Amino acid sequence: MARQLAHEHGVAVELWVDDLHSFRRICPEVATDTEVQRVGGVTVRHWHSQHGEFEAADVADIVIEFFGCDIPEGYIAAMVGREPRSVWLNLEGLTAEEWVEGCHTLPSSHPRLPLTKHFFFPGFTAKTGGLLVESALDERRRQFQADPAAMADFLAQLGLSPAEIAAQKVSMFCYPHAPVAGLFTAWEQGAEPVTCLVPEGVAAEAVRAFLGAEPVAGAVASRGALTLRVLPFVPQPDYDKLLWACDVNFVRGEDSFVRAQWAGKPFIWHIYPQDENLHHKKLRAFLHRYAGGLDGLTAFSLYWNGAGTDDQHSAALWYALRAEMPAITARAAEWQRQILENGDMTGNLLKFSRVIQSVKHETRV
Repeated sequence: MARQLAHEHGVAVELWVDDLHSFRRICPEVATDTEVQRVGGVTVRHWHSQHGEFEAADVADIVIEFFGCDIPEGYIAAMVGREPRSVWLNLEGLTAEEWVEGCHTLPSSHPRLPLTKHFFFPGFTAKTGGLLVESALDERRRQFQADPAAMADFLAQLGLSPAEIAAQKVSMFCYPHAPVAGLFTAWEQGAEPVTCLVPEGVAAEAVRAFLGAEPVAGAVASRGALTLRVLPFVPQPDYDKLLWACDVNFVRGEDSFVRAQWAGKPFIWHIYPQDENLHHKKLRAFLHRYAGGLDGLTAFSLYWNGAGTDDQHSAALWYALRAEMPAITARAAEWQRQILENGDMTGNLLKFSRVIQSVKHETRV
């Protein structure tokens, strides 16, 4: 999002990040020992703590906090003295539930200070903020997927052999509690060669058990029809290419979930777990929008997230899913067209910010 704001909209962006070491895994240009740095046209600042003193001149025109994180009290205090006042947004988590349509762009007054924060919800309908998508993303995807040699070269750079490239390719990105071991067994005992690509540190116990060795980047093993290869974390543009090059993508959380939708390939979503299984409601809300009539996709998705019945087994569910792949692929393309009609989240956020800025100006006049 920061890159898109800078490159497509000419916005000067300061991105505050508390964990530069984790950041560097997906953005190798980041220096972990630098307080302020320029990376890809974005100013990256190391966020040490909630303490600190700020002046009105330090405050941005648009202040965005993600997922309800609390920005420092000193920064909020400095916002009061800034003229014109900043647009203050809380960018919320993504959900397909209907209630977000009524909460998108709602204002919230600060309990003590003369400041108003607005909630901005990404989503899947025209009554939400849409999904983040760069203007050239789909064209880059189409060019890459139309060039088998480019895809093979990319996969070869990740260490894949010609046989691994020719197999059914699956990318695996999930939380630790996913039933990965059972799926590995189903693939191993299946008739179709499968190459599973797992980032280092993901599904570590199941990967270690299959490899019989530590699941470090570069580790690979084959047993039965399954070849399992551990990949290093790659820069975000390369992760897009990985999604584009694989036949099925297992994704998790929010960011990889969105990128999988733009990849136009079948995907299985592992939703972030919440207390009292609230995430199951969110999962079903998305499946209701996306997977209507795709019984195999729905059943496997529920099983993968622990929301299915106790008598379900990986092998039978996987085979049902595989049989449904042509229909799922067609749905993926249709879904892309549908959600593109909502515009992109970054552009929608800037449009809303301009509306708020104009209202603030009129109020002052």
